[in-house]
Amino acid sequence: MSKIRFTKMHGAGNDYIYVYTPENPIANPGEVALEWSKFHTGIGSDGLILIGNSNVADFSMRMFNNDGSEGRMCGNGIRCVGKFVYEHRLTRNKTISVETLAGIKTVQVHVECDDTVSGATVDMGEPILSDKSLLATPDGSMKRGDICISGKKYTGTFVSMGSPHFVIFVDDINQISLAEEGATIERCDLFPQGCNIEFAQIRADKSIRARVWERGSGITLACGTGACAVAVAAFLNGKSGRQATVAMDGGNLSVEWNSADNHVYMTGPSVTVFEGEINL
Repeated sequence: MSKIRFTKMHGAGNDYIYVYTPENPIANPGEVALEWSKFHTGIGSDGLILIGNSNVADFSMRMFNNDGSEGRMCGNGIRCVGKFVYEHRLTRNKTISVETLAGIKTVQVHVECDDTVSGATVDMGEPILSDKSLLATPDGSMKRGDICISGKKYTGTFVSMGSPHFVIFVDDINQISLAEEGATIERCDLFPQGCNIEFAQIRADKSIRARVWERGSGITLACGTGACAVAVAAFLNGKSGRQATVAMDGGNLSVEWNSADNHVYMTGPSVTVFEGEINL
């Protein structure tokens, strides 16, 4: 039995267990994520993120949901990766490239006067609005499209930010049963690989209140790729400009869909909760 050093971190309440694998190798991360993410018998988290070496970027990142499945990208998680590698002095660069299953992402860490990282801005790349492997429509796209599930109609917009999202704008987000409706929509035949589901409401101050059902994790306090998808969908539907504040259960994320390079930039906090060792 070996001991694994870990760090528990969160971005706007979206919490993961972080392990630097060159020093703490894990052979079966899916199984480990499932066990360690349990709140009563494990560490408790939305999943496990492994930080490693890369041949094409400064570092690599693999993300496993708390059901053991591997995700392609995590926007809140990658901000915490930037904080981890900077504060553990694995790099002194404030601009850090990270290899993910959704491509190489660039993280700009925000360093305070005491040399700690309070948050980061991530270049999330271009939004993908059409993908037949993720959305079972003739062209793999949907904007303001209607779907009917269990006798209820939902009007939504598909956006992939490395992970697929279906964004549904509603008049009153408090009337949504997220646990029931999110789980039902995720399993819809429209999404061959499942999907992250966001319900969003435009508020009087033009900020966007959003709640998320994450594929593989269920209800989470925040989702970085989800916040980006919500902001993109809001612009596509004429509900917001290219810059938006997305208020999730765990806090606010700032999102800009830049018109010059068509990339989406997300800014938000990165917080260390505690560090420790656990038997593997």
